[in-house]
Amino acid sequence: MNLKEFKNKKWVRFISNKYVLILILFIVWMIFFDANSYLIHHELDSDINALEDNAEFYQQEIDRDKSFIQKMEDSNEMEKFAREKYYLKKENEDIYIIEHEDSIKKEEKR
Repeated sequence: MNLKEFKNKKWVRFISNKYVLILILFIVWMIFFDANSYLIHHELDSDINALEDNAEFYQQEIDRDKSFIQKMEDSNEMEKFAREKYYLKKENEDIYIIEHEDSIKKEEKR
């Protein structure tokens, strides 16, 4: 196959058209090299999605903390929380902590 036959093929003539070449260069430039390229937009979109997930998580935490604060406004609930969490007690009161076997960490055998 010589060069003349190669140049006469339909797809070679189409691609060698100056407007098609300019269009191909423009598309390649916009996808890979431009400051607003597709690759940068894809990366920024993934960052936005991650931040939206974080915002949703923190909103759930805020809602959980608000409900906890509301619950702690009741003096009985606050006393119950203090007794369970910090082992606080009233005067002249003894507290016994009962642990089950499965909750006690076993020492490693050597």
